[in-house]
Amino acid sequence: MTCMEFLIAFSATAAGLSGAEPKKIPAILDTDIGDDIDDTWALALLLKSPELDLKLVVTDYGKPEYRAKVAAKLLEAAGRTDVAVGKGLALDAVKGDGGQAPWVKGYDLARYPGRVLKDGVQALIDTAMAASEPLTLVSIGPPPNLKAALEREPRIAGKLRLSGMYGSLHRGYDAKPTPEPEWNVKANPAAARALLGAPWVEAVATPLDTCGLVQLKGERYARVRDSKDPLARAVIDAYRAWCPRQEWCAKDPEFVTAKSSTLFDTVAVYLAISRDLVKTETTGVRVTDEGMTVPDPAARPVTWATEWATLDAYEEWLATRLAGPAPSR
Repeated sequence: MTCMEFLIAFSATAAGLSGAEPKKIPAILDTDIGDDIDDTWALALLLKSPELDLKLVVTDYGKPEYRAKVAAKLLEAAGRTDVAVGKGLALDAVKGDGGQAPWVKGYDLARYPGRVLKDGVQALIDTAMAASEPLTLVSIGPPPNLKAALEREPRIAGKLRLSGMYGSLHRGYDAKPTPEPEWNVKANPAAARALLGAPWVEAVATPLDTCGLVQLKGERYARVRDSKDPLARAVIDAYRAWCPRQEWCAKDPEFVTAKSSTLFDTVAVYLAISRDLVKTETTGVRVTDEGMTVPDPAARPVTWATEWATLDAYEEWLATRLAGPAPSR
């Protein structure tokens, strides 16, 4: 071996690129997939991330049959029917379907090749408690499932690391300079209060301050839109079905061909892998009945990604992952 070859080999080893397979992070996804399309993009990103090993998808915030169809169809497109789908709680106030209903019209959930579990809350508990090491819980929706799970089995908090999309600390929607109620909190403040106050092994969250700025457009969006990868095509097909049902999109028929909507939830997936591209602050928050997340040092601390170190680098990473092939199993 020459000196140069030695240096190259040493650098590769130091960088963790010596050929050894890195240990995957076992993960559970709790999601209100089927409403805003960003959950669909986030599930695709999770499946495209070789660092993560998805064990279970649990649908949250009502509409259990509809949401399970969206999750199952996407998993099937990805060739990941090894992942079980757990139906979340049925809520009297949240019924029917959502904006991706045209995309799953005719999809027979009973024919999903994997497991569909009627009690997603219990499935989450059982998966967490059976693990020999803490799992990462990627939570990207209003969390009544998680409130119920904590009530049934409080010990799950000691078995899970939380990576969530919640709140608004310093900025609101569309980069407004003041915080405002964020949907995942506002939709069920009591559940959000339970989630953000639980003694997780670790807790990190992206508020609107960072996730509310993420959008793919131009060449980056085109790479995903025109990708031949089956999972990327499924995401774009779902997006094309969803977007015209939104008032702002219906007014601009070219929107769906030019750019994505805001991809809030993808940042929670990123935080399950890395924090290199964000700046964080650690504080507890008080969840008000109106859905505000007010910093409160007396509350249980959470690490918040409140600022981008480089949003451009994140959007490039996101587009590359989504457009590219899924990692081999």
